[in-house]
Amino acid sequence: MSQAVDAANDATSQDPTVGLRAVAALRKLVERLESLQVDNARALGWSWEQIGEALGVSKQAAHKKHGRR
Repeated sequence: MSQAVDAANDATSQDPTVGLRAVAALRKLVERLESLQVDNARALGWSWEQIGEALGVSKQAAHKKHGRR
């Protein structure tokens, strides 16, 4: 968890190398968290419509991104 906090802090760095690396690390973290939570929601019986709504995307977009795993 401290790595996520460090990356969030680094994302505001004045050094573009530090800031951009932090943004990339945070993007990877968000993707992993999204996959984890979509899997959790599906295991609990959530529909693609519910998942899409929670993520702020259409049910089709949620299914396209996560449905084949």
